[in-house]
Amino acid sequence: MIAVALIICAVLGTVAATPAQPIEARAPGDASRVAEIPALGLGTWQIGDMYQTYDVVRYAMQVGYRHVETATSYNNEITVGGGLCDAPVDREDVWVTSKLWNTAHRNLPANMAVEKTIGDLSALYLDLYLIHWPVAFKPGTTELDDQVSLVETWRTLEDLVRWGRTRHIGVSNFAPADLEIILSICEICPYAHEFELHPYLQQQEFVDWHLERGIKVIAHLPLGNTADVESNLPPLLEDPFWQSLAERKNATVAQTVLAWGIQRGTTVIPRSTEEELIFGNLEALEIDFSEEELREVASQDKKTRFNNPGREWGVDLFKGLDDPTNL
Repeated sequence: MIAVALIICAVLGTVAATPAQPIEARAPGDASRVAEIPALGLGTWQIGDMYQTYDVVRYAMQVGYRHVETATSYNNEITVGGGLCDAPVDREDVWVTSKLWNTAHRNLPANMAVEKTIGDLSALYLDLYLIHWPVAFKPGTTELDDQVSLVETWRTLEDLVRWGRTRHIGVSNFAPADLEIILSICEICPYAHEFELHPYLQQQEFVDWHLERGIKVIAHLPLGNTADVESNLPPLLEDPFWQSLAERKNATVAQTVLAWGIQRGTTVIPRSTEEELIFGNLEALEIDFSEEELREVASQDKKTRFNNPGREWGVDLFKGLDDPTNL
C-alpha cells in the first residue's frame, strides 16, 4: 500500500517539479484555502523510518491536522508527500512547510533544492519555505562557505515567491543580528521564524519582538527534552510542576504544554509516532490559562537549549539569546 502510494506520488511529483513559470502565468498557491499558518501542526523531525513517517502523516491528516513541517535535512520529504497524497484531504487545505539546507544557499542550488522538495512532496507549491540555519556550507560538505551571504540567499527566496514556488518565506534558528540583516534589505519580508521554544527555553522577549513586527513564531521542540533529546534536565513531561498544572486542566502534560505555547501566540509542531498522542495533542486547542498561571509558568524557565550544532560546525549560534553556543 505504502509503496503504491509513493510511486503514484512520485509520478505527480515529477510533474510538480517541472521548470517554474512566472507567477502571473501559474501560481498554484493561489488556490490555497489556508490563509494563515495553523496554530498546531505535525513536526516530522526524527519521527521514524519511512513507513512510520508515511503512516503518521496520513493518520494526522485523517484526524484533523492541516499543517505539516518537514525539511530537506530530515530525509523524509518523499514519505511525507506520500502520506499527504494518500490522506483524505485536498492539498489546498493543508499548510506545508519545508526548509532549505545549508549546502544550498547559493542561487542555483537553492532553486534546485526547492524544486526537488516540491517534487518529493508532490505538493505543486509550498506554503512556507525557511532558511534552515544562518550558516552556509560548501556543497556536499560541512565546510563553511563564506562566499555567499544571507542577503544573497534571501534574494533567491524572494524570487521563489514571485515565481509561485512558495507562498511565504522565512527563517529558522536565527539570532537577532541575523534577522536584522534580512529585515534591513527585504522586499518580501519574513513571514515566520522557527526556533527552539518550550517551557525550559521560553525566550519571551524574543517571541514578543517577532509578534510586535508581525512575524509568526513557530516553536521547534515545543515539548522540550523528550526521549530522543539529550539533556541533563529531567524530562519536561515528567516535571512535577507541569504534572500538577496538567491535573488542574484535566489534561495530559503534553496537551498542557502545547496549549501554553499556543496561548502565547506561537505555532507549535509536536512530533510523535503514536496515534493516541497525535490525536490527543489536538485537545491543546481547547485549553486556556489564567494570567496567574502564565506567571507561574514563566517562573519555571530554565533557559536551556537542547539543539545547538554550533560547536560541531565551529559557528557561534544564537548570539544575544539564552544559552548561545559560546565557542
